[in-house]
Amino acid sequence: MSRTSRLFKLMDALRARRHPVTAAQLAAQLAVSVRTVYRDVQTLVELGARIDGGAGVGYVLRAGFFLPPLMFGEDEIEALVLGARWVQGQGDAELARAAESVLAKIAAASPKDLRDNMADTGLWAPRFKGTAQRAQGLGVIRAAIRRECKLWIRYTDAAEVATERVIWPVALGFFEGARIVAAWCELRNDFRHFRIDRISSLETMDAAFPRPRRELAKLWREHIKRPRPEAGVPNHVADRN
Repeated sequence: MSRTSRLFKLMDALRARRHPVTAAQLAAQLAVSVRTVYRDVQTLVELGARIDGGAGVGYVLRAGFFLPPLMFGEDEIEALVLGARWVQGQGDAELARAAESVLAKIAAASPKDLRDNMADTGLWAPRFKGTAQRAQGLGVIRAAIRRECKLWIRYTDAAEVATERVIWPVALGFFEGARIVAAWCELRNDFRHFRIDRISSLETMDAAFPRPRRELAKLWREHIKRPRPEAGVPNHVADRN
């Protein structure tokens, strides 16, 4: 491995970590010595990388540093294209446009024109049709999750019983045949899962979550791991109440 390639891999390893990572861990991941990691970190710092920490403590890369040019291997290009094509098939027009824009930016930022490679890759993702594909409101729900805003919805369950609810959306799941929003439901005073195609109306409310979404997401993950008393399976199906 050349030194340039090693520096890129070290940057990738640091970007992937949200918390400090020790030189020993980086050395094991990159198959180099700890001393080499020390030298390479110092080189990156001299190039302008905002790396906090030090020997014996661990390193963390702060946001705001970009090390051009972008270099991608064949597997990485295929992963990017497959992921973008999958997003384009999920029925969310805004995300589809964003995925196409991301690929264009990557191709333009690379030292070699990658557009032909991206167009000719043999990996394709299905574009699902039907009610899930025509589901409305995905953009509104994604914005509410980002902004941590409550939503008012009119929901019809599998038994065709309609209710009006205020929910705190914490996650949006894309499954074959259905799009599901996981949320705290004020009506049920518990977490519930709602199929997007059964939401006939929704509005963003001028009210924030009473606690950070990160905390709610943690509680939700604990909730779906709990067995349902009546069935003995995880409680992660759509609300049928």
